Amino acid sequence: MKKRSNLSRLMSYAGRHRILTYLSWVLSSASALLALVPFWYIWRIIHDILEVSPDFSKAGNVVSYGWSAVLFAVISIIVYIAALMCSHLSAFRIASNIRKALMRHIAALPLGITEKYGSGKLRRIVNDSSSAAETYLAHRLPDKAGAITTPIGLLFLLLVFDWRLGLLSLVPVVLGFMIMTKMTGASMEQKMKEYQNSLSDMSNEAVEYVRGIPVVKTFGQTVFSFKRFKASIDNYEKWVIAYTKALRLPMMFYTTAINGVFAFLIAGAIMFSRGGVTNDLLLNLIFYIVITPVIGTTLTKIMFMSEDAMIVNDALGRIDEVLGEKPLSESSRSSVPSDNSVSIEHVSYSYDGIKNALNDVSLSIKPGETTALVGPSGGGKTTLANIITRFFDPQKGRVLIGGTDIRDIPKEKLMDTVSFVFQNSRLIKASILENVRMARPEASREEVMRALETAQCSDIIAKLPDGIDTVVGANGIYLSGGEQQRVAIARAVLKNAPILILDEATAFADPDNEVRVQQAMSALSKGKTVIMIAHRLSSVTNADRICVMSEGSIAESGTFSELIEKGGIFSRMWENYSKSADWKIEKEEKQL
Repeated sequence: MKKRSNLSRLMSYAGRHRILTYLSWVLSSASALLALVPFWYIWRIIHDILEVSPDFSKAGNVVSYGWSAVLFAVISIIVYIAALMCSHLSAFRIASNIRKALMRHIAALPLGITEKYGSGKLRRIVNDSSSAAETYLAHRLPDKAGAITTPIGLLFLLLVFDWRLGLLSLVPVVLGFMIMTKMTGASMEQKMKEYQNSLSDMSNEAVEYVRGIPVVKTFGQTVFSFKRFKASIDNYEKWVIAYTKALRLPMMFYTTAINGVFAFLIAGAIMFSRGGVTNDLLLNLIFYIVITPVIGTTLTKIMFMSEDAMIVNDALGRIDEVLGEKPLSESSRSSVPSDNSVSIEHVSYSYDGIKNALNDVSLSIKPGETTALVGPSGGGKTTLANIITRFFDPQKGRVLIGGTDIRDIPKEKLMDTVSFVFQNSRLIKASILENVRMARPEASREEVMRALETAQCSDIIAKLPDGIDTVVGANGIYLSGGEQQRVAIARAVLKNAPILILDEATAFADPDNEVRVQQAMSALSKGKTVIMIAHRLSSVTNADRICVMSEGSIAESGTFSELIEKGGIFSRMWENYSKSADWKIEKEEKQL
């Protein structure tokens, strides 16, 4: 299959603004040709002055020629501004459409894919890559049209007056193009790609490092955690230096070539004037000296356009990489679950395609039943919960809700059926009202207040300056981990989904908040099918069933009493947990 050009790919996002891009090319080309007309008038001025020399009073057309040159220069500028207006309008729309397409696609991707990229890298792709495309469309493409048209007009001007001097002027142009080909070749493009990759990695590591600073400081791991960030900086430095060194020598020769037109012209003038200096030779020499800077400017534009073409090619490659990731499939069938039961049938999943995070897991949960998932970290608890909510699909097996494969349930219906309270529930920078109303945008203010009361949030609302209209994360208004968790539970209460998944919902709560969070979860769980992930084993003693997960499989399953009597993994976990709890109590008593 033939690879589409960068321009073709960009134009696919243009829509009806495509015509503005084409119009900008036409206007830019017209501007480039109009910009050459003043040089013809300059030649006429020099010609008339040399003809009447030394009686310059006879040069009667000089003023009119001068004003004509100014007029065409002004018209050229106006036409170019019009070209830029068209290109900018089109570029803004294309960049906006690229960002929208990326965000829609990212939202539809499995959770594992977005975690693979990292938030820093995805942010750079969405923002920086689309910005590179915007700059290319807004400035470089109109300039490219002008840069292509200018040599055509220049070729005419260079050859029409004195073809000998014209050909000499073209020698450094040819040399410049040859050197430019070297600077924009495959090897340089690869160095550019590695340079951009290292920049993306450094950006991603910077974001992750800054986000982890509170944890880093708490546990005194500053030096250790900085190593990855420092490694990304060193890698970036390596490729920046490599790219710069590769450009250094060709750039030196290129600059020499485009600025060496004068040398060729003077050498040619000396050679052609052996028989004597004529007015025509002097006229043409002066004219060519005046016009040669245009050659250098044109070549420089072409060089920068070539570099920008490599940048935009790399940017589009990154955009296509994200857009090439397969989203969650959408079934043509639109099935509705018959009840709130959950069945997991022989589910296997691997993040890297090598080691299974889940290995042939089967589990049946009845409507209204509370099932607890416990076990060591990395056992597959959160992965299983993510698959039930369809954050990603298993490679093997299937998940049924109410006897219906979740892949056949419309996304909106599935989200109405399943509610998720995360381990670390982050609130967006908005009011408490807006944060809770995310669960059901059409909910009234009174319904939000009832959900907050059910979630034990009354004390939180009471201390906020503007009540539920207080914006969290602004003006010094911040909530503790436990308080944020209760607001997240209020969100789940408002949603009122029949299936509830709790991922260590009390993990970041202090003792006082933990009691309130537990009360909120009890109210939330009434009449619902509950799947809870817990590390604090005291919170699962009343569960209808406890599943112990280890190395991606269900090692044990049963009620609390059954598992204790069995004397297996859970029994040992409970014994260790009880010892740690007793130690904590003894320590606190000694302090008292």
